[in-house]
Formats: sequence, structure tokens, C-alpha cells
Amino acid sequence: MKILLDTHAAIWWWTESPRLGKRVTDLLAGGETPIYVSAVTALEIAIKFRIGKLLDFGDPAADFPALMASNGFESLPISQSHALAAGLLPGNHRDPFDRLIAAQALSERLTVATCDGEFASFGCKTIW
Repeated sequence: MKILLDTHAAIWWWTESPRLGKRVTDLLAGGETPIYVSAVTALEIAIKFRIGKLLDFGDPAADFPALMASNGFESLPISQSHALAAGLLPGNHRDPFDRLIAAQALSERLTVATCDGEFASFGCKTIW
């Protein structure tokens, strides 16, 4: 299994939040499962920081690369095919960040670490 972290899962791991699911926590701590973080997560974190919703996170521009490296996470760029697939996903879920993460998970055959039930409605495998 290869894991793609939803944005809240990445934030909760990096901030050591008890809200992170036990199965996901165990996978991340184990270090044996390939873990991916989408470029859209970097964008979402930067936006949340800019508008004051992530005051405990630090400076995303300075800290994000170090957090990725220190945890051994792989970066997943957004391709045109990911963007097109996200726009064509069925349903009325309007969050473009979730749609992109779902499209990447489906395209790359990744399991999404999330507590958001919307990902299952897109046909994604999820874990929490």
C-alpha cells in the first residue's frame, strides 16, 4: 500500500495532533510505507497560514521542505492529467483541493489517509 496524505492528515502529523487516526499514525511512524504529499497540500497549507488558520505551523515556505525531508515523504506534483481528472470527477463536492487529491490518488493508485468521507464517494481507497 502507498499512502497519499490529505492535507489535514499531514498537518496533524506534523503538529502531533491527537486527532490523527491511530492506523495512520502507526503507518507514518513505522517508516516502511511509501508516503506521498501532494503539491496541492503545500498550496492549501500556505493559504491557511496566510489567512491565519495555521498559526502553530510556523512558516510554510521555510518549514515545509524540511518537514517533508525529515519524515521521508515523497512530493507528488500536480500534472495536467490530474487537473483534468479532478474537474471531471462526479458529484457536487466543491473543494478543489479535495478533488485534486482524489484525482491524484485514483490516477496513481494511492490510498488516501483522511477522515473525510467524500473521498470514498469519488471511489478512492481510504484509511484512517
